[in-house]
Amino acid sequence: MGMAMASLVKPPSIHLTCLPNASTQLGLYPHSVRSEHVPSNSNSNATSPQDRGGRRQLLSMGATIAPWIFFSSTGTFAAETKKGFLLVKDNKDGYTFLYPFGWQEVVVQGQDKVFKDVIEPLESVSVNLLPTGKQDIRDFGPPQEVAETLIQKVLASPTQKTKLIEATEVSLIFQFLHFLDGWMLSMICVVLTLQHNVDGKAYYTFEFIAKAPNYTRHALSIVCIANGKFYTLTTGANERRWEKMKDRLKTVVDSFQISNV
Repeated sequence: MGMAMASLVKPPSIHLTCLPNASTQLGLYPHSVRSEHVPSNSNSNATSPQDRGGRRQLLSMGATIAPWIFFSSTGTFAAETKKGFLLVKDNKDGYTFLYPFGWQEVVVQGQDKVFKDVIEPLESVSVNLLPTGKQDIRDFGPPQEVAETLIQKVLASPTQKTKLIEATEVSLIFQFLHFLDGWMLSMICVVLTLQHNVDGKAYYTFEFIAKAPNYTRHALSIVCIANGKFYTLTTGANERRWEKMKDRLKTVVDSFQISNV
């Protein structure tokens, strides 16, 4: 991880010293992995009317929920239907995301895209692209290790005090179990696993705080590897406005999707 990450965060084409305000353009939200397991009752040989009704309800629920999960986890679907946000679609580099209505695009050296609020400059979203020979974000190590390296070397100024709040791999696991009584099968387990995008790409997300002498920024980032690039989207806000802005910033991170180009 050490040498690989070092080559990533110190590319010859980008000088972090040329970005004195880079930390104000950068920032994440973790997607916790939760699953429920319904224990089986393989010793039951009789099927009551209540059991049959329960199985029908479970099957109906699965048929209803599974498509909902599929579409809600697809960034493009969410991006095109979210009110109060505008869609960015970069066909050349293969990514899309949402940003709050009213933010304006600005040019920041070393960043592929930056949108920010003109009144609250710490409220912004940026996308950074770096070339990499890796094929998967997990090749750089676990989420916490990758997050700490990026925060210390890329996403915050060396003079800022930083704190990693949470880092995780993005995945949504929905486990749907239904039971069949019979002499051949006692249980069928259907597990539907969806990741942040349906292509199966792995994403890491992390939440952190960067404290400067005159402000504290609360930030969210999401990173992924695809198309020979290391993608980093970061958004955030002043700590004093975090409670007001956090849902919108989570929407930005949740909307980030990479496609193959």
